[in-house]
Amino acid sequence: MDENAFMQTLGAVNPRPCAFEKAILSRRCVCALVERRYVAEREMVACKLPAARETCSELLGLLRQNSAFALHLAHVTPPLSYAQEVKVQCGGLLGLQHEIDGADAVSNVIGLVEFACQKFGSFEELPYSKIVQSVVNFQVRKRPD
Repeated sequence: MDENAFMQTLGAVNPRPCAFEKAILSRRCVCALVERRYVAEREMVACKLPAARETCSELLGLLRQNSAFALHLAHVTPPLSYAQEVKVQCGGLLGLQHEIDGADAVSNVIGLVEFACQKFGSFEELPYSKIVQSVVNFQVRKRPD
């Protein structure tokens, strides 16, 4: 199959991919606004609300920027490797959840994102030094041999 044609088809089927898609697909986090879609044998997730997707995208961008040093990068230039992106998404969300209520699981990404924004006033005010520790400590699952 032509890779370019496949990517165009993915864009048509999923015009609003979830910002935290890798965290959702890895089954480490759950979100109330996720809509699962399938093309061929590939699973993807879309966000039901464009405004929520923009909010999550803003947070993800700040998580990437603040995690650059922890990922041994001089500056973040997307796309990150798969492992780096999973560490940022999963570690970042889990670290944020832990800072808010001490929980070790994210049961609703959009609820967490909205609550964090309300609690801290803005995404710029989040305790990134503590959240990034979770990014550093997050272990990406190894592929079975």
